[in-house]
Amino acid sequence: MRHPDRHATPTRHNVKANAEQGIRVSAAPAPAYPATQRVWALAWPIILSNITVPLLGLVDTAVVGHLPESRYLAGVTLGAMLFSFLYWGFGFLRMGTTGLTSQAQGRDDATAVRNLLGQALVMALVIGGLLIVFSRPLTALGLWLLDGSAEATAVARDYAVIRFLSAPAVLANYAILGWFLGQQNSRVTLAILVLTNSVNIVLDLLFVVGLGMASDGVAWATVIADYTALTLGLWLVRRQLAELGGVFRRERLWRLAAYRELFQVNSQLFLRTLGLLFALAFFTAQGASQGDVVVAANAVLLQFIMLTSYSLDGFAQAAEALTGRAIGRRDWNEFSAAVGAAARFSLLTTVAAMLCFTLGGTALIALLTDLPAVRETAADYLPWMILMPALAVWSYLLDGVFIGATATREMRNSVFAGLIVYLPGWWLLTGPLGLGNLGLWLAFLLFTLVRSVTLGGYYLHYRRTRWSDRVEAIGHK
Repeated sequence: MRHPDRHATPTRHNVKANAEQGIRVSAAPAPAYPATQRVWALAWPIILSNITVPLLGLVDTAVVGHLPESRYLAGVTLGAMLFSFLYWGFGFLRMGTTGLTSQAQGRDDATAVRNLLGQALVMALVIGGLLIVFSRPLTALGLWLLDGSAEATAVARDYAVIRFLSAPAVLANYAILGWFLGQQNSRVTLAILVLTNSVNIVLDLLFVVGLGMASDGVAWATVIADYTALTLGLWLVRRQLAELGGVFRRERLWRLAAYRELFQVNSQLFLRTLGLLFALAFFTAQGASQGDVVVAANAVLLQFIMLTSYSLDGFAQAAEALTGRAIGRRDWNEFSAAVGAAARFSLLTTVAAMLCFTLGGTALIALLTDLPAVRETAADYLPWMILMPALAVWSYLLDGVFIGATATREMRNSVFAGLIVYLPGWWLLTGPLGLGNLGLWLAFLLFTLVRSVTLGGYYLHYRRTRWSDRVEAIGHK
C-alpha cells in the first residue's frame, strides 16, 4: 500500500478507485509555496495574540505592586495562578472544536460546522455554570495546593470569588476561537485577545489607580473584559453564520447522543491536559523544596520555554486547521503539504530560539532578575534551555497535527508515556545520583523528549496505515 501522503500523479484508474472510496486526490502534489503561505497567514495573528498575554501580566503586577501592602501582590499572583491552571484544564473546548470544525469544513458540511459551534457553546456554558456553583470548594482546594501565606491566601480567596463569575464567558470564548480557527480564520483570535487585554488594562488602571480599589478591582477588570470579548465573539459568529449556509438543528443541542464525538475527543484532551498540569506542578513543587533561590531561578528559566512557545504554538495551531481540513477532504497531498510547511516554520523558529538563547541568554536572565544569586543559579542551567527547543518542537508541531486529525487518544498517551519516564527519572537523578535541581531539569527534559518521540512514532505509523482509516476509527464510530 502506498503511503497516504506520497501519492504519485494519479492515473485514470486510481482516480476512479479513490473516487469510489470518497477520497479526493489532486492531479499533482500540492505545491509547497501555497501551503507555506497558508500556514504563515494563520500563524502570525496567533503569535501576535500570544505576545499580548505577558503584557497584561506585567500591567497587573505593576498596578497591584504599587499598593501599600505586599499581600495584595502575593494574593493576586496566587489567584491568577489558580485560574491559569483551572482554565488551562478546559482548553479542550478550543482544541476539540478546532479539529472537528476543520474536518467538517473539509467535507463541505456547513450544517455540521453550525451544529459544532452550538454544541461547544452549550458545553462551555454548562461547565462554566458548574464552576461557579462549586467555586468555593475549588478555591479552597486550589489555594491549599498553592500553599501561600495566610494573608496572601485571604486576598486570593476574595479575588477568586469575583473571577469565577467570568467562567462561562472564558469557556465560551474558547469554543468561539476554536470554531473560527477550524475555519482557517485566526484573525478573530487576534481581535478578541487584543480587545480582552486592552479592556482589562484600561479597567485595571481605572479601578485600582483611579478609584482606589485593590485586588477586587483587578478581578472585576478581568471579568468585565471577558464578557466584553464574548460580546465581540458572538457578534463575529453572527456575521459568519450569515455567510456559512447549512441548517442549524436545534434538537442536536438537547440530545446527549449528539455530543458523542465532542465527548470522545474532549475527554482525551482533558486527561492529556491534566497530565501536563501535573508535570508542571510537580516540577514547581520540587524546585520550591530546594529553597527560594532555586525556585526563583527556575521561574526565570521557564520564561525561556514560554518565549519559545509563543511562536511554536502559532504554527501548531495553523497545522490544526489545515490538516483537519485536508483530512475532512481526504486529500493527502494537501495534508502532507500542510505538515511540511508547518514543520519548516517550526524548525526555523527552533533554530532562531536556540541561537538567541546562546547569544543573549545571560542578558535575558539579567533582564528578568537583578538578584545576583538568582542570576548565577539560572546561568548554571542555561545550556539546557538552549537544548529545550530542539526537544520540544516536535511535541508542539505534532500536537497540532493530531488535534486536526482528532487523534486525541494518542496525545493523551504521549503525555502519560512521558510521565512514566519523568517520575522515576526524577527519583533516580535527584535521589541516588544526587543531582539536585540539575536532576529535576534533566527529568523534565526527558519528559519533553518522550512526548516528542511518542507522537513522532504514532505519526510515522499512521503515514503507513492511512490517516483516513485511523480518523474513521477515532472520530466516526
